[in-house]
Amino acid sequence: MSESPDTRSLVSASSQLNLMEIDTIDDKEFDIPQVDTPPTLESILNEPEDEDEPFILEDTCLLNTENIDAHSCETSSLASSDSGDRTHLKRKRKTVELNATVHGSVLRHSILKGISAQIVSAADKVDAGLPTAVTVSGVIVVGTSHGLALVFGKDLNQALRLCLGSTATGAEYGAVSALSINHDCTRLLCGFAKGQITMWDLANGKLLRTITDAHPPGTAILHVKFTDDPTLAVCNDSGGSVFELAFRRLMGMRTCESRCLFSGSKGEVCNVEPLLTAPDLKDHPITQYSLLAMASLTKILVIGLKPSLKVWMTFPYGKTDPTSVPQLAWQFVPVQKVVNPILAFCRGDTIHFLLVKKDETGTIHVIKQRQLQLNCDIISLSWINSRTLVVMDSGEKLRVVDRPSQEELETLDMAEVQLVYNSSHFKSLATGGNVSQALALVGEKACYQSVCSYAGQMVLLGTKSAHIMTLRNWRERVDCLLKQERFVEALSLAWSFHEGTAKAVLGLFGDPAKRKGVVADKMLEILFQYVERSVKKCPEHGKIQVMEQHFQDMVPVVVDYCLLLQRTDLLFNQLYTRLVENCVARGVFLESLEPYIVSERLGCVTAPVMRDLLTHLQDNNMMDSVENCLIHLDITSLDIQQVVQMCWDNQLYDAMIYVFNSGMNDYINPMEKLFQVISPPLREGKALTDEQVVMGNKLLVYISCSLAGRAYPLGDIPEDLVSQVKNQVFEFLTRLHSAEAGQKEELYPYIRTLLHFDTREFLNVLALVSQVWETQQEIPQKTTTTPQRTTSRTPPTQGETFQDFKNDKQALEYQQRIVDILLKVMVENSDFTPSQVGCLFTFLARQLAKPDNTLFVNRKLFDQCCGCAVPQVLEFLCSPDDDSRHTERQQVLLELLQVGGVVQFDEGRLLGLAEKAEFYQICEFLYEQKHLYDKIMDCYLRDPLRKEEIFNYIHNLLSMPGYSSEEKQCVWDKALLHIAELVTLDPAKSADLVAMHFPEEVRPIITKLHDDHLVFQFLRCLLDPSATSREGPHPQALLRVSPDLHELHMGLLCRFTPRQLTDFLKVSQDYRLEEAIQITEQYQLHEATAYLLEKKGDSHGAFQVLLKTLKDKLSALTSEKEGAEKRSEEEGEREREEESPLQRVEESLGDIIALCHRSSQSLNQEQRGVLWFPLLEAMMSPQKLLKGPDARHTSEALKELTMKVLNSMSSFIPLPAIIQRILQDPVYGKGKLAEIQGLILGMLETFNYEQTLLETTTSLLNHDLHWSLSHLRAAVSRGLHPRQDHCNICLQQYKRRHDSPEEIIIFSCGHLYHCQCLQRKGSGHVGHRLLQAWSCYKCTSSQGGRGGDRVTTETGRGRSTSLAQTKVMSREAGEDGKKVFAETTLDPQQSQSWDQLRCLYRGPSRLAILSEITHCHGNEKAGLLNPSQPGTASIFHNENFQLKLSPPPSVEE
Repeated sequence: MSESPDTRSLVSASSQLNLMEIDTIDDKEFDIPQVDTPPTLESILNEPEDEDEPFILEDTCLLNTENIDAHSCETSSLASSDSGDRTHLKRKRKTVELNATVHGSVLRHSILKGISAQIVSAADKVDAGLPTAVTVSGVIVVGTSHGLALVFGKDLNQALRLCLGSTATGAEYGAVSALSINHDCTRLLCGFAKGQITMWDLANGKLLRTITDAHPPGTAILHVKFTDDPTLAVCNDSGGSVFELAFRRLMGMRTCESRCLFSGSKGEVCNVEPLLTAPDLKDHPITQYSLLAMASLTKILVIGLKPSLKVWMTFPYGKTDPTSVPQLAWQFVPVQKVVNPILAFCRGDTIHFLLVKKDETGTIHVIKQRQLQLNCDIISLSWINSRTLVVMDSGEKLRVVDRPSQEELETLDMAEVQLVYNSSHFKSLATGGNVSQALALVGEKACYQSVCSYAGQMVLLGTKSAHIMTLRNWRERVDCLLKQERFVEALSLAWSFHEGTAKAVLGLFGDPAKRKGVVADKMLEILFQYVERSVKKCPEHGKIQVMEQHFQDMVPVVVDYCLLLQRTDLLFNQLYTRLVENCVARGVFLESLEPYIVSERLGCVTAPVMRDLLTHLQDNNMMDSVENCLIHLDITSLDIQQVVQMCWDNQLYDAMIYVFNSGMNDYINPMEKLFQVISPPLREGKALTDEQVVMGNKLLVYISCSLAGRAYPLGDIPEDLVSQVKNQVFEFLTRLHSAEAGQKEELYPYIRTLLHFDTREFLNVLALVSQVWETQQEIPQKTTTTPQRTTSRTPPTQGETFQDFKNDKQALEYQQRIVDILLKVMVENSDFTPSQVGCLFTFLARQLAKPDNTLFVNRKLFDQCCGCAVPQVLEFLCSPDDDSRHTERQQVLLELLQVGGVVQFDEGRLLGLAEKAEFYQICEFLYEQKHLYDKIMDCYLRDPLRKEEIFNYIHNLLSMPGYSSEEKQCVWDKALLHIAELVTLDPAKSADLVAMHFPEEVRPIITKLHDDHLVFQFLRCLLDPSATSREGPHPQALLRVSPDLHELHMGLLCRFTPRQLTDFLKVSQDYRLEEAIQITEQYQLHEATAYLLEKKGDSHGAFQVLLKTLKDKLSALTSEKEGAEKRSEEEGEREREEESPLQRVEESLGDIIALCHRSSQSLNQEQRGVLWFPLLEAMMSPQKLLKGPDARHTSEALKELTMKVLNSMSSFIPLPAIIQRILQDPVYGKGKLAEIQGLILGMLETFNYEQTLLETTTSLLNHDLHWSLSHLRAAVSRGLHPRQDHCNICLQQYKRRHDSPEEIIIFSCGHLYHCQCLQRKGSGHVGHRLLQAWSCYKCTSSQGGRGGDRVTTETGRGRSTSLAQTKVMSREAGEDGKKVFAETTLDPQQSQSWDQLRCLYRGPSRLAILSEITHCHGNEKAGLLNPSQPGTASIFHNENFQLKLSPPPSVEE
């Protein structure tokens, strides 16, 4: 525990950074890309930061807490982040939540009563005014509204040392608005609301300087701060400007020179913070730059005042609330035992961090750290140590935050402080309020001068009091919870100190082992207090449940922490002794031990506690708990016989076996006791009770575990006992007689008992042990697994490896002996049922089927002992009367056949048995040996589980080499014979098979398919690619059939799925048109007929067919028929969903309009009228039949459809002709104007729309053309600036001759030439209209070709050609010298520039986009934006399309 510092001064902040006491810090938090000086920090925002730094042990400087408590009032946390009652733990089953985060009270809040009283007294007695500002160093200084600065000592009485200034001065200067003390506590700077600054000597109270011209008049001082240099300070005024104050003393005169660092006209600064270093860090490489952070309303700036003024970086806040107050705070943070400063800044709810460091090369880096997001508006930000920040929000709640983990440790409500705000100074009310509205808005929440931090402390200034916040050390935090009797949270907090996961730790020193020892002692002390308090406060009267619940909240906590601290001696001695005094506490304690024992956390219990535990559980009839505890504990200290008797009396068989095995190394007696119970009823043929069945099941599991080397019910047998246990168990099971055998006892009673109990499970145990033994031969090393209790009949895992018998020979002998005994007991005895004998045969067959001479069954010995065993096995396996385990029996027999287990058996008889038992896999195996592959196909067809595999079988056999032609032909014939059955099974796979292997047999195959629907399915899979979506190439790609088969398929489509006929016609090309038209006409499929007629070239015929269909549907609509139009049964429209007549009309109309659109493109005006006018008449004529209110809906729908026809035909038919035809119609011609008003208005709207579209398009084209030409003209006429003033060929200046005019040529690349020099080099040629064209000689030469060879092409990409080919006369030209300009032309480089300009606007032109608007959605032409998709009707189908009619953006030249 740290000692209190000196009472007269605070210890320097450097004591916080003793590098010898800092644990190794994980620097992954700072391991992000470095950024050189600003302003590139935006690129590394939101970088992740490692949260796994261990806590830093620091001795933060505190005021003398004893002295403060004598003259102040300490207050506890009003809202701690860990406050709240813990959830009560459920009895016995729920342990303490050790991972719950508990921080306790982190800050100590104390009221400085001495200072507070004197502030109030000064205001009353000497008219000092209200407090306005505070600062702290070796003393505490409080500024007042009447211009006084009160200096208080930090001694016992917090006495007033000095009163600086006077009320007269205050009347002249205004209120004290800012205070600052230098690093050695000898000078005080006071800033005033009217702009003056004074410097005082704190030793004698003498006024040293009065500064009135450091900044523009009429602005208040918001901040004044000393730097590390005592002759240098900075101030910030309400105009937003920042000034540097340099103090000098010349000739005995004290002067102050002011320099503007930042002008408020460029952005108002409202906070400044210089980087102050402790004395032991004065040699830090960063200190020589005298860093200053400034926060404006939009960004923060970090500048260096030395050696010269330099801006190191700027960082914008982003979008923030205009009322939020910018905050700045510096702190030196140790990183990998190197201390570097970090700047924390914020405006709003997000705190950003910047690490400043200097690398080995001397380069300064500013590195962005992970930001901290808080759900509050921050008005004050301070560091209290290198890992912990304290922030104040706008609700005056103080929040303690751990920076590395970003965890909020505590929240304190500081509303009672009545914090002083600096709003009047930010609004500059003392000078007339001449500040910006933005700064005044920020000032509403400004409290810069009333919250001050120094050396791990924070001082808050209220209107009538002063408060100090300090970090509590770890003991105080724990004791604070203990005072509130929050023992569980106190233990959790102490455990976090013990494990090094606590935050804001103070007062722990030394190596980790020493720290853990100190904390552990404190935790033991808490445990004693907790137990003592619980025992004393237990209710003496009332319900027993209340008393039990009282201790159930305490006991698990105590047990948990004793186990964590590894102090079971304390738990079972002192603590248990205290709890025993209360009978309820004793019972709760003993019952709570069970979950810890079962989970292996508590493996050893003292003998007295163990006896008490068993007695208590037995007395309360909790025998399951007794068994759970016994099988997990060391019971060597107990009375074995007494425990065994208790287990036997209470049917705790698992515990009994465990006691025998672990307590006495006896593995035989448990089996004898269990056999004594289950054997008599089995011999007498009686039914077993439920208890006896449980015993038998446990006996089977116990035997399997023992033979496999596993302990029962959990764990492993000790390695040195594995072989011995196996031998003992085998010898016991194979005994001829039991120990208490009578005269009538049969041989091998134990094996006989197990076979009678459960034959199948006992044989499974033997088979499993065989597999485990075989595994251990391959992997002889023992592996350790986590013990798991065996609670069911499931034997141990087969993959475990265990110790072998004494040798392999002995193992084989034991196993062979058991097999022989099984045969002798079951085959020669009639007591077993056929099912039980069948289980034995299945077991034997599996052993015979093992490839490498199985260990359990010696085949020769088996045949000698029981020569008829194999026939009996086969008879049983192939028994058709037994449907149980059909698949298992077939698989066993198949394995037996594969290893040659029935060599001497008659295969004919076996085949007959297999067919009778429907063992088709056995039949396949036998047929395979005889090469009867056609018979195998019958097996597949008859086997319901493998029918689908016949297609792969036929394909593989006909495709793979290794089979004779006769065998393939036999299979080929067999497949054709059963083709109808194959098609019924799977038409798609049958079609694939036919296409691959039977392409010439398609017609005979169809004749064999007597069912028309089966033929349809087969042909659809064979001919229609869209019918299925199978993988691989479709049969149609491999098979070409005659057209009559396609026409047959069309007829079947007409009958079964007529809606798919049109799609098939569009895909297939192998049918004949005339026959196809006859088929569709026969079945009256008008849409398909129209498609075929259009494909044939008879568009008019197709139109007539669709028109007739439309008229029929209109007739049905006007006749008000409710159902669908009657169709013959041959049309096969059963699956078609019922549609309303109006929907059918819309569908038919859409088809005929689409046909008219396609056809009108190639027709003249008269032919178009022949198409469109009959359609219009067909739509208008039914409307005269619709009368009455009931037909209004249908009439309106038909008028809308008529408008659709008019809109579609207006693209091909003149409007006057359309109007004339409408007026000639009886419906509209003889009626009133109102009847045709809708049609006329609709046509006029279309006309207006198209007229507006045309005008918009023309305007856009004119604008685009003007813009393009103006930019092209500007680019062409742009002046050229030569790189040098000499010719690049002759290297002489172009003014070399003064007596004659000199022509020069300048290219866009900047090269300059004499005209004659270029002509000699051949870089000119005669171009269009006999004008001389030039190319840059230097550029074309560097590209590997002559100039004259490259300029003639218009697609050249080089920069060698001139942007403006100009001939310039020299200034010294004669009177007849004139400037001659060649005609402007587009040379290759200009063409390239023009192409690049056009590339800025890729995509369709605006004219193309607007022209799309007039197109109908039914048009099948590809859209402009997606020409590769033939089904796209318009570019407007693209969801990303946006029509922007704004002028194009200007391009910077």
